[in-house]
Amino acid sequence: MKISPQSVRLIRQRLLSWYDRHRRDLPWRKDHTGVYGVLVSEMMLQQTQVATVIAYYQRFIGRFPTVGSLAEADEREVLKLWQGLGYYRRARHLHAAAKTVVEKHGGRFPETVDGLRHLPGVGRYTAGAVASISMGIRTPVVDGNVARVLARVFAIDDLVGDKRTIEKIWSLAGELVDAKRPGDFNQALMELGALVCLPKPREPACGACPLHKVCRARLEGKVDRLPNTAGRVKPRGVTHHVAAIRGKAGRYLFVQRPDKGLWSKMWQMPTHEGETDDASMTSWLKEHLGLRVCGLVPVMSFAHQTTHRTIRFEVHAVTVDSGKLRRGAGIWRRLGDLDDLPLPNPQRRIIERLCVDNTE
Repeated sequence: MKISPQSVRLIRQRLLSWYDRHRRDLPWRKDHTGVYGVLVSEMMLQQTQVATVIAYYQRFIGRFPTVGSLAEADEREVLKLWQGLGYYRRARHLHAAAKTVVEKHGGRFPETVDGLRHLPGVGRYTAGAVASISMGIRTPVVDGNVARVLARVFAIDDLVGDKRTIEKIWSLAGELVDAKRPGDFNQALMELGALVCLPKPREPACGACPLHKVCRARLEGKVDRLPNTAGRVKPRGVTHHVAAIRGKAGRYLFVQRPDKGLWSKMWQMPTHEGETDDASMTSWLKEHLGLRVCGLVPVMSFAHQTTHRTIRFEVHAVTVDSGKLRRGAGIWRRLGDLDDLPLPNPQRRIIERLCVDNTE
C-alpha cells in the first residue's frame, strides 16, 4: 500500500502539531540520561501502562543512573526494583543489555538500529524507538497503539495478528515517519493511540483526533470493527497450589522459581502447578523439599491474569510434621524480612493476607 506524498505531508503536519500541544510531561522525555534512559523507559513500557511505569522509572534511574551502574548491579536487586511491573524477563534483558554495552562496547551504545538489535532483549520495536527518540535516526516503530491507529487510518481489514498484516503496517509506518523529527513523530503516533484512538468501540474520540479527516475507518463507518483481532487466542486457565509452610520462630519457606518460564528466578512460597489434592500435594512437598507436612488448611483463593494465562491460586497453610529441608531447596524468612527477595505480585498478595491473619 503506497501513500501519496500529499497524504504523507498532511499526516506528518497534523500529527506533529497535535503532539506539540498535547504531549504528556513524562520523566524520560525531560531527563538527560540519553540513550540509556530511553531504553529503560521503553523496556518498562512494553505491555505496561504509562501511569504505572512513571514511579518505577524514577526509582530505577535514581538507583541506577547510568548504564555502567546497572551493569555492575546484582540481579536480585534489579528484579526487586522491578517488582510489581510484571514481565520480569524485561528486567533481566535490560540488565544483560547493560552488561553487553559495558563489556563489548566500552560503555557506549551502538549507533545504528541493527547494532541496537544485537543487544539482549532489544527487538525491532525497541531498537526503532531508541534510535529515533534518542539518536534522531529516521526509522519506524510499531507497537499495539501504532498498529491500531494505522489499521484505522488506512482501513486495514486484515487480521492484525497475521505476519503479512504486521509487515504492511511496518511499511506504512516507515513511509510516514518524519525525517526531521523521527522521534517526535513516532511518539506522536503512540500517544495518539494511548490518549485518543483507544481500543474499545465506544472509546475512540474521533472528533479530537488530528487525523479524523483522513481516517478511512471513520469515513467508512467501521472504526468499531478495526483493528481486526478476531483470531486472538484466549488465555488458558491453570491452577497454582501454594503451600504457606510455617516453621520455627514464625518463619515461612520460600523457594526460587526455575531459570526459565513465568516469573523466572523470582521467589515464592512452594507452589505446585496443575490439578492436585491434599494427598498429592503432601507427597509433592515431601519429594521436592524433604519435609513431611500435615494440616493443609485453606487460606485464600484468587485469580491472577497474565497475557497468556488465567491463573487460579489456591493457598493453604501448612504445618511441618517431620523431616529436614533439602540442601539448597529454599530459605526460611519472616514475612517482614523479605526486602531483598523479588516476589511476583500474586505472592505479595498472599504475604499480605498472611500478615493480616497472623496479627488477628
